[in-house]
Amino acid sequence: MLKLRPFQTEDTSTVISLWRRCGLVHVNNDSNKDILRKSKVRPDLFIVGSFEGEIVASIMIGYEGHRGWINYLAVSPDHQRKGYGRLLMDEAERLLRKEGCPKINLQVRTTNAAVLAFYQAIGYGQDEVVSLGKRLENDNIP
Repeated sequence: MLKLRPFQTEDTSTVISLWRRCGLVHVNNDSNKDILRKSKVRPDLFIVGSFEGEIVASIMIGYEGHRGWINYLAVSPDHQRKGYGRLLMDEAERLLRKEGCPKINLQVRTTNAAVLAFYQAIGYGQDEVVSLGKRLENDNIP
């Protein structure tokens, strides 16, 4: 059974390794900085899942009072297709409902068909919007 708990600073290297195995680390995002940033804003909404004492899953949940956001949902390839991703999303939805959040947004790279299929299977659909972004800090790692 997957046990959920809040992220702790000592989990950093293990979680980043998990993100790498899941293909979530991108050249434009410094994972250490992303974790430090999250630790300053609602760190209670950064959850890890462990199985037999080993961290095998994570989810970073955001809420600013208007929309909820999901980032870094990761399940170790060795533990996928066991319902852990769904369990993490159920917990995110529970926590966001408790906050009064009316809607969750998330972004998935268009090339990630398996993840798109996962979200569609649990009730998420593509909004008729264009996602825009602007970098305020350059995280490029040489």
